This record gives sequence, C-alpha cells and structure tokens, in this order.
Amino acid sequence: MDHIGAMAKKRIRDIRNEAMIAATIQTVYERGYQSVTMAEIAAKAGTSAASISYYFGSKEGLLEATMRYLLRILQRSLIQRFKSAATPEDRLYAIVDANFDDSLFTVEQCSIWMQFWGSAPYTPRFARLHRINRSRVRSHLRHELRAQMPADQAEVVRSAIQCYMDGVWLQATQSEAALDAAAARREARRVVTRLLSDVSMAA
Repeated sequence: MDHIGAMAKKRIRDIRNEAMIAATIQTVYERGYQSVTMAEIAAKAGTSAASISYYFGSKEGLLEATMRYLLRILQRSLIQRFKSAATPEDRLYAIVDANFDDSLFTVEQCSIWMQFWGSAPYTPRFARLHRINRSRVRSHLRHELRAQMPADQAEVVRSAIQCYMDGVWLQATQSEAALDAAAARREARRVVTRLLSDVSMAA
C-alpha cells in the first residue's frame, strides 16, 4: 500500500507540475517573461504563488523547469524518429523533423523558447541549459553530416541548418495564426535537401 500510495502521490505531483508548466507557457506568451508575475502564472494554473515557490523556488526556477520539460519532449521525438531512420540522411531529416514536431511547434512554445534564449546571457542557470541544448543539436547534426561529406563542408551545412531552424522559430513567434508543423517540416526538408544537393554538385 505504501508503494502504491507513493506512486499515486508522484502522479498527482507530476500532474500539478505539468499544469503549472502549461500555465507558464501560456502566460509568458501573453505577458512576456520579464513582465509576468508568479501570481499571474498561479492564477492561470488555478493555484497559489506559494505553491509555485514551493515546487520551483522562483520564477527563474519555473522557467528552467518549463524548458527542461520542452527539451524532454524534443528528445523523445528525436529518439522516436531515429527508430525508423536507416541512413545518415534519414537521421538528418529526423533531427530537423523533431525540431518542428507537432508537440513543440506552436506559437506559444516558440515564444517562450525565444524569450528563454533572450534571457540566457544574463542568467547563469539558463545559459548552462542553453549551451547543453545547442551542443546536443550541433553534435547530432555534425555526426550525420560528416558521414556524408568532408568535415569543413559539414560544418558549413550544419551552421546553415541551425540558423534556418532558429529563424523559423523566431518568425513563428510573430504569427497571428496557428502554426502548421507538418508544412514546417516539409519546408525544412526541402532546405536540407537543397543544401545536400549543393554540396554534392560542388564535389
């Protein structure tokens, strides 16, 4: 019974935390990270600012937890897509697709991601998380690209792909309509295909 009770308590805590994270994403999108208050996030989540402080410590702690939650979604999407990727080119497309997954590529989540990036240079805990994520994406891209071309060319293509993805996410924050993740994936694949083709023709 103690074990079952502990599991139930954990599930309740996870549900509560996810509700706070969902409220954070929506409220930061509506009000902006610098302007939003713990009380506003708590009101959106149907809880109290004291509860957020108890679970996350501060607004910084809540944003960090939110970003870690989104990064876990990204990682799960990538792992799932890798399962059906047989070649380096397939895995390259899988990396790009994961970054425009339906569960991630929304105006609200693009907005909080960009606001997190903007705050990272001024907040050490954000900067560390940002470096980890950027390094992980960079490493994945390099690995698959270097299986297809010389290292110097792979680095140019890798930089172009990351800049493209960042630009699409930044543009998405200004969208007044819901985003079309499937269309974003198709367009990103076309960009990657063109980059690979250009390298092949130059060889």
